[in-house]
Amino acid sequence: RITKLTRGKNQTMATGDDDSRTMEESAAPLLDDNEDMEMQEYAVEDVSSSSSIHSGRFCCCVRPHKVLYDVAQSYHNSLEARPLLTKSVTAFFILGAADLTGQAVEAIQGGQENAGGGVDALRTLRFAIFGLVLQAPWNHYYYLALDGALPPTEYPWTRRTFVKVIIDQFLQAPIFTVLIFVFLGAEQGNSLQQIETQLREEYWHTMFANWKLWVPATINLGLVPPLYRVFYLNVVFFFWSILLSLILNHHS
Repeated sequence: RITKLTRGKNQTMATGDDDSRTMEESAAPLLDDNEDMEMQEYAVEDVSSSSSIHSGRFCCCVRPHKVLYDVAQSYHNSLEARPLLTKSVTAFFILGAADLTGQAVEAIQGGQENAGGGVDALRTLRFAIFGLVLQAPWNHYYYLALDGALPPTEYPWTRRTFVKVIIDQFLQAPIFTVLIFVFLGAEQGNSLQQIETQLREEYWHTMFANWKLWVPATINLGLVPPLYRVFYLNVVFFFWSILLSLILNHHS
């Protein structure tokens, strides 16, 4: 009797297990169908959103960093293909924008005296031509010669780097600053005597301002990743050009 009861109980449990297994197997296709439907809905939404972007209905979805990357890549390719021309055109626009900013600073400092004076377009053009004709070609060939004599090192801060900073700021910069005064003075139609007078009055003031900005900027160049060094130098040179414009146009 006990054996019969035990055997019946085991059969009942086995039957229950079979029933539960059958229910799970029957429910599995339903779960798979639900997952497939969710994936299809997600795919439809993704396709519809992408088609909306391509159709132009969501222009804000265009990523700005992608546009900036394309511009930077194009500029990099232009530097490799036509380095001197690219640098000269870049200097043309940077120095022109710097002079416009300098004129705005003068207008703010002058207050009512310069109100209504407008922009001196000829002065801006002269400064931009200076960048196109002198500044960019000079720096292009100067840095080629400097890097040829003292090749860049793998690590940014080395004895060679500091030697190059000394050559750049205490040999090249004084000579180039004289050329700046002569070139811009000739553009303005000044006589040789007027240029000499401006050199005596403004030269050392310009050099001290140059060293205050460019010595730390040149040393800190080692902290900037190589990909961003051109951008870094252009930003520094923009602000230096504003100061240079203010100094060289002081008399006018």
